[in-house]
Amino acid sequence: MKNCGVKKSITLLFISTCLLLPLFSQSPPPEQNATEYEKRLIEISSQIQNLKKKIEQEEKKESSVLSRLNKIGLNKSLITKEISLYNTQLSRADKELSSLQKKIPELKNKLDREKASIEKILVTIYKFGKTNYFDFLLRVEDVGKLISENKHLVLLAHYQDNILSDYSDTLSELETAEKALESKKQEISQLIQKAEKKKQEYSGQEKNYNVLIAQIERNKEIHLKTLAELKDRAEQLQNLMKKLEREKIALPYPLVPLYEKKGKLSWPLSGKVVSRFGLHRHPRFNTLTQNNGIEISPQKNTIVKAIHPGRVAYADDFEGYGQVVIIDHGMTYYSLYGHCSDTWVKKGDIINAEQAIANIGDFGSLKGDTLYFEIRYKTKPLDPLQWLKRR
Repeated sequence: MKNCGVKKSITLLFISTCLLLPLFSQSPPPEQNATEYEKRLIEISSQIQNLKKKIEQEEKKESSVLSRLNKIGLNKSLITKEISLYNTQLSRADKELSSLQKKIPELKNKLDREKASIEKILVTIYKFGKTNYFDFLLRVEDVGKLISENKHLVLLAHYQDNILSDYSDTLSELETAEKALESKKQEISQLIQKAEKKKQEYSGQEKNYNVLIAQIERNKEIHLKTLAELKDRAEQLQNLMKKLEREKIALPYPLVPLYEKKGKLSWPLSGKVVSRFGLHRHPRFNTLTQNNGIEISPQKNTIVKAIHPGRVAYADDFEGYGQVVIIDHGMTYYSLYGHCSDTWVKKGDIINAEQAIANIGDFGSLKGDTLYFEIRYKTKPLDPLQWLKRR
């Protein structure tokens, strides 16, 4: 009878511990492994910091029409990157949410199985006892001593302890998962709100751009000032081309010379030519401007592709032209892609024909979303329409 009472007391201690342990247990935080999401977030964060630095530098410059356009372009690029950051975080959070939603039912099923095992043990132990649990507990001064003196009780206590530990761990893990689920839902809601706010900021920058373009088109004084600034930037671009020609980047392998592809080159963008090579007369102010390239308005796709293999000689912002990519095709032939809102290559990259290199925008453009495209031999601009396939 004495042993039976001890067994009953162990059972009561077991039940009470089951109820108390979850209040103090904490499961360790899940391990965070490096994933593509983390790599992408680091990349976007770096791009955001670079854009912020460029905007700070632009703020220090003397105000001009082109600097205002450039600032709007930089702000739009920054907002686009921030939205991309939130969308990447949202994708990661959605994946984690889906994992938690799958994990919680599995934990609940596991908990039910462990609970059923515990109930079976309790029923078995109860069958061997006739003494009232609480009466026996009042009479026993040291239950631990009784357990230590009886080999069978020690084994029983150890077995119960293992079951109790598993049950407690599962219960704690379930509680942590449910809290994480609610936290993840809140995180997703906040990310959606942040992305929506950034979209509104982008609309504000679009409005600023349209207002400035309208002023350039309607106000002759602003128009003439813009032309003077564009002429100065064209001279700066000419200086850049001279510098690139002196550098003469070595290509890693022989290429088909660009001049052999004259009239056969693929278009960098599918769309309508809205500005041609050569002299242009303004219909309202009767002013003349020299266009060293063409401007293409996209039809469907906004992806810019390289017209010929080569090596990237330049990939950065250039005031008046937005983000610019210049590719050296060998034998002092170059192609230039401007008004890009985002570039996917860097200086020194080897480029294949028809490889995607950028996404167009209105960065530095006076005509909205367009691609500014040039072909040059040494520093001399050539008419791109004579080099591209006829359509």
